[in-house]
Amino acid sequence: MRISALALRIIQQFIQDKRSLALMFVAPILILSLLSLVFNSDPLKPNIGLVNMPTQLSQVLSHTADATTQSFTNKADAQTALKNRDLDAYIVIEKGQLSLHLEGSDPTVTQAVMQWLQKSLATLPEQQSNIVNHFLHGSPDMSTFDSFGPVLVGFFAFFFVFLLSGVSFLRERTGGTLERLVCSPMKLWEIIIGYVLGFGLFTLIQSLIISAYSIYILKLMMMGSFLLVLLITLLLSLTALTLGILLSAFANNELQMMQFIPIIIVPSVFFSGLFNLEAMSKWISWIGQLTPLYYAADALRDIMIRGSGWHEILMPALVLIAFSLLFMLLNLLALRKLRKG
Repeated sequence: MRISALALRIIQQFIQDKRSLALMFVAPILILSLLSLVFNSDPLKPNIGLVNMPTQLSQVLSHTADATTQSFTNKADAQTALKNRDLDAYIVIEKGQLSLHLEGSDPTVTQAVMQWLQKSLATLPEQQSNIVNHFLHGSPDMSTFDSFGPVLVGFFAFFFVFLLSGVSFLRERTGGTLERLVCSPMKLWEIIIGYVLGFGLFTLIQSLIISAYSIYILKLMMMGSFLLVLLITLLLSLTALTLGILLSAFANNELQMMQFIPIIIVPSVFFSGLFNLEAMSKWISWIGQLTPLYYAADALRDIMIRGSGWHEILMPALVLIAFSLLFMLLNLLALRKLRKG
């Protein structure tokens, strides 16, 4: 009797908590659907440039459907397209040899180019031993961890700041501290800025630790400036901080705060660049552009793998700042509603 009464109470609690009940059934379906879209996506087709290639060899390289080829009349145009990432590689004959120039920042794409070339030249074995490889970024020894490392640096900074700031701000609200501040003479924007600065100090320390440990201890590839890596990581952490504070307004306890993870964090990972978005369907890949992690991961890869400077990462940095300002504005509106209530 007592066992059945306890079990009945638990069931009633779940039934009353509509959010937990919905998440229990919706979240697994959402994550499995994303996994299906990622792993059942179309095979990666690299974009290859053919520079002044003889007609017969051009036909051999163009007949396969494993890649998209584009003809160039001079090497300079192909090199520019490679730097702009319009091409994954280009082929040119130099000193009587086939010269393969690879963008090189993504080992997965590099492997796809190599496989395509090997398959295309299967009927010309004399050409297979006559290829010289050149890398614009990276190297033949570049590991998968070097490629994924910048994304992982951004992800861990985003995830832990989001979670800890959300839970901490939730405690401020449920403990009554936030309510007293709202009722005080302080202006609402002063409250928001105060919380952001308070949490921001620890966000800065965490960004420094994650960036320094990844680069100097784990030896991730680092071609650019460490200060730029720290800047992007900090901007991403501030975005996670303001987002965590915002979403905590919709949670009544820590468990409900954790429920945002499969809804916010997991989709961000899928569309951050950890998986190649070019192989995904266009109708789903655009979601990545709505997530801060997408821009931060792209900027971190530019700095750490491609050696980009400030001008190349300016746009992602501005987008991250815009995300933070948007979330702060929404926090302000949420506090205004609390004050009126």
